[in-house]
Amino acid sequence: MDAVDPDKHMEAAKEMFETEEPSDAQIQKAAEKLVEVACAPFDNPTFRNKLIEVKERNEQVIDTVSEDMILYAGFVDEGQARTIVDAFKRFIEDNKDELTALQIIYSKPYGQRHLTYEEIKQLAESIEKPPYNLTPDLLWRAYEQLESSRVRGAGPQKLLTNIISLVRFALGEVVILEPYTEEVDRRFEKWLSEQEKSGRAFTPEQREWLLMIKDHIATSLSIGIDDFEYTPFNERGGAVKVSQLFGHDLEPLLNELNKVLVA
Repeated sequence: MDAVDPDKHMEAAKEMFETEEPSDAQIQKAAEKLVEVACAPFDNPTFRNKLIEVKERNEQVIDTVSEDMILYAGFVDEGQARTIVDAFKRFIEDNKDELTALQIIYSKPYGQRHLTYEEIKQLAESIEKPPYNLTPDLLWRAYEQLESSRVRGAGPQKLLTNIISLVRFALGEVVILEPYTEEVDRRFEKWLSEQEKSGRAFTPEQREWLLMIKDHIATSLSIGIDDFEYTPFNERGGAVKVSQLFGHDLEPLLNELNKVLVA
């Protein structure tokens, strides 16, 4: 920011040339120096690799699994919908002992499940392979065709975590198929209400951060201190800011939310 700030150019020129009224040429020279300093980190391969890591981390919340190939397009009639749903149930039965995500959903009590984003990603990639050739979006449309009264729209954003909702609905664990984010929202509101009843108060700014933390968990299934270096947290001060807001309570708070919001 300093490198493109005219006021900073002026200040740097005054200091560099020890004058209160630097010339245009001197200001330009100071600006070039600021640009040089700003660009220096990009000469470091470690820094460049970190930028790539940040980009990949920020994009992980969106389901890109089904974007490369269109497996089905157009209207899903009742017959097609039944075939799709039956294939999904067959996939679950065939892979319940093979895929970690399905093993956890099958074997762990509801409140003791700890799914990871990678496990859900593996699950989504597996249903797309032959002979199933399915995607979360296609499955959602199929259920909408067959049981519209019990299905809520997944929305325009294709979140990979929605596959958790699909599996639970197929297994009969839930009676309403809804976006995973809505389930997390309810758990968060319940948790927040319990905190208030117990006398644990949060400031308006802390609440804003709690909402961002909740949204991150809903799309990535967990949050740790390193995640605060990424969007949207880094735009609000990142790990330093959240540490200032919650102090020593931060780590136990994150552990608590990871446990309460993800199941």
